Amino acid sequence: MKVLLVDLETEWRGGQNQALLLLKGLQARGHAAELVAPLAGELQKRACAAGIPVHAVARHFLRARAAAEISRLTKTQNYSIVHANEPHALTAAWLARAHRRAPLLVSRRVGYPISRNWFARLRYDAAARIVAISRWSAERVIRSGIAESKLAIVYEGIEIPARPSGEQRAQARARWRVPADAPLLGCVGVLSPDKGQEWLIRALAELRKKFPSAKLLLAGDGPCRQRLQRLAQEVGIADAVIFAGFISDVENAYAALDVFLLPSFFEALSNALMSAMAYAIPSVAFKVGGPAEIIEDSKSGLLVEPGNVEALRSAISKILDDAALASSVGENGRRRIEQDFTAAKMVGEMLRVYEECLA
Repeated sequence: MKVLLVDLETEWRGGQNQALLLLKGLQARGHAAELVAPLAGELQKRACAAGIPVHAVARHFLRARAAAEISRLTKTQNYSIVHANEPHALTAAWLARAHRRAPLLVSRRVGYPISRNWFARLRYDAAARIVAISRWSAERVIRSGIAESKLAIVYEGIEIPARPSGEQRAQARARWRVPADAPLLGCVGVLSPDKGQEWLIRALAELRKKFPSAKLLLAGDGPCRQRLQRLAQEVGIADAVIFAGFISDVENAYAALDVFLLPSFFEALSNALMSAMAYAIPSVAFKVGGPAEIIEDSKSGLLVEPGNVEALRSAISKILDDAALASSVGENGRRRIEQDFTAAKMVGEMLRVYEECLA
């Protein structure tokens, strides 16, 4: 099988991580896999380093340039599948008329409904399959009026990491000047309104009445950073919230944490949550979207009502108060990811969808 994957995002986020895992997994199983991506983007750099053939496209007039490149490639090479990893990639592939030369798939990893305007429908109608990354995401595609027969669900996956050593943990905490005995909460993700980090700051303000040395590590950057910094000052915990920015070696953030938090209101799945659970970090998430499909409440993590500061504070306190519970939840979380959310399983399921389209 020969697959052309297209991803035009310029930043490194969960979707780009999945693209790289898929490309590497396809190659490992003996399939040819190539990538169309923006020049000098993080995905292009990492794919090249992994030995993936990359067709890099200049960022100026990105979608038009990508469409021209996809058109050239699909006319001159015999691809089994063209896979658009995000909406801009779908636009470029559709403009290139790639769907006339090979089955076109598009990944759907957001919870927003597909627009009902004619342009959106033309693009999605051209796809042989829309691959949703969770049941929650799939339901929203169906509500948009897309035929269920066009849908497939393939859960994303991660590579199971080694457990951090005591030395790694100590070095990671020293990096952000966190004392060994201070409870460290953390969240990994872009600082945007739908990610909900403000609820963590509000919950920490209450939590510190019982755990005065507790700190919060926010790994990521985004449009809400200044607003979140102001909020931390307003509630009197500016010295307890660590704005770490984008971290390329994010494994060090996980090594430092005692509790992982995902306060997202609109998450189709969450690579960050899966990674935290794979590190056996007891995790708390809002009971909505994909995270509610990953976490088995009170077994492999804790789920709380969205936007409820008291429920969030109580769940964190419960974990910090009970070492046996924290250990049990963490270990069950790691087992949950090992069983159901690995990169290998994701690649296998995606190959099954490819084969269905080709059949």
